[in-house]
Amino acid sequence: MSPDPTPSPLATTDSLFFERADARLGRTEAERLVQQALSGMDDGELFLEYRESEMISLDEGVIRSATFDTSSGFGLRAVIDQETGFAHSDEISESAIRRAGETVAQIRAGRSGTLAVGPQATNHRLYPTLNPLGETDFASRAALLSELDAYARARDPRVVQVMASLSAQWQAVQIIRPDGQRVADIRPLVRMNVSVVVEKDGRRESGGHGLGGRYAYTRLLDAAVWKPAVDEALRMALVNLDAAPAPAGEMEVVLGAGWPGILLHEAVGHGLEGDFNRKGTSAFAGLMGQRVAAPGVTVVDDGTLPERRGSLTVDDEGTPTGRTVMIEDGILTGYLQDRLNARLMGVRPTGNGRRESYAHAPLPRMTNTIMLGGDATTEDMIRTTKRGLYAVNFGGGQVDITSGKFVFAASEAYLIEDGKVTTPVRGATLIGNGADAMTKVTMIGQEPALDPGIGTCGKSGQGVPVGVGQPTLKMTGLTIGGTGG
Repeated sequence: MSPDPTPSPLATTDSLFFERADARLGRTEAERLVQQALSGMDDGELFLEYRESEMISLDEGVIRSATFDTSSGFGLRAVIDQETGFAHSDEISESAIRRAGETVAQIRAGRSGTLAVGPQATNHRLYPTLNPLGETDFASRAALLSELDAYARARDPRVVQVMASLSAQWQAVQIIRPDGQRVADIRPLVRMNVSVVVEKDGRRESGGHGLGGRYAYTRLLDAAVWKPAVDEALRMALVNLDAAPAPAGEMEVVLGAGWPGILLHEAVGHGLEGDFNRKGTSAFAGLMGQRVAAPGVTVVDDGTLPERRGSLTVDDEGTPTGRTVMIEDGILTGYLQDRLNARLMGVRPTGNGRRESYAHAPLPRMTNTIMLGGDATTEDMIRTTKRGLYAVNFGGGQVDITSGKFVFAASEAYLIEDGKVTTPVRGATLIGNGADAMTKVTMIGQEPALDPGIGTCGKSGQGVPVGVGQPTLKMTGLTIGGTGG
């Protein structure tokens, strides 16, 4: 087997942060400053980041905006007991890190901790180290959006507006711990979004679709990939064009596979993050080992899926990501942990310490959150439903972590009447309580599906890319908010 010619993430980040002609920091000096600043702490690290990002958007057949940005900086964190000191700067230099060290060292206050053992090393790579922005030129990417617009309009004369965007970023990070351990990761990320507006008899409706992941830009530029995305956006718009107002009330709901897993992410996933449970503010706090969902419900968070949007080779503390079983056959079995909360709760980190950028301290966050499959078929779920809603796709949603209450808007939904899918409906919202909703799962489909690669999760003002997934599910007793009778 020939050796891998690609430079290692450590070599790549060393060249970015320490070996450039304009570098104002040497590696040896960085290690010394970190050791000095974090002496006597329980944990902490220097997080170095370099990022390139691009966004191109089209509307009404013309490029409306195009942006390109590079950013770099560091975040220095010190942890002792339950307290965290954090300082950051967009200047990676010896003097800036020294000032940051003096700031975070203030939390020591005469105390002395014991440095926690660093994360385990890994040689596993879940995605290529390539820079998507260097694969093709800007002109070819802009031309694709124009081609996409023309294709959508040619597909159906009712199309009156097309909006589309391409975005990509390349993130390089290196983490230096006070014991001298260094961990690096190179993270590509690409995404395409398409929205189509159709009009008939003076009524306008829209449909959208997106896809992406940690892979080459050239994949999105392949017609075999982007044309089906346009077709799906158009299909949804035409469905909504014939949709009737959704009825309101309590009814059975069949959730589609894939992206509807966003309900699982919001209503259950956030409540299983370690910080909320350590502080007792989650609806799931203190329920470890107890039944929190219906039999057959198994929920995992898996950051090791190759090229997925939510995957990471290592998290933003340097811990390799893993597959954490949070709920198994309805029983609560685990929380998602960063290093701080894991240490305080006496458990192992799960590789879920994530941050939006160098300017943010890490928090326990989801990666790819998925419900595993069961033994039912979608046909069985629909056939056994007297009156209900078939929610194929979701739009936005929100949840209150403390109470577990959630509200989600269905972007594509149909009535189920006497065991058959009938009228498409618009304006349907699902209202419920996350912990309670998981106990109302009555049938679980055989094959879980993953979302197409479009998720971004917000928490404490930080946004990070995530993935979701689930099989088709049937749930009883959910409240549907609608505008119809």
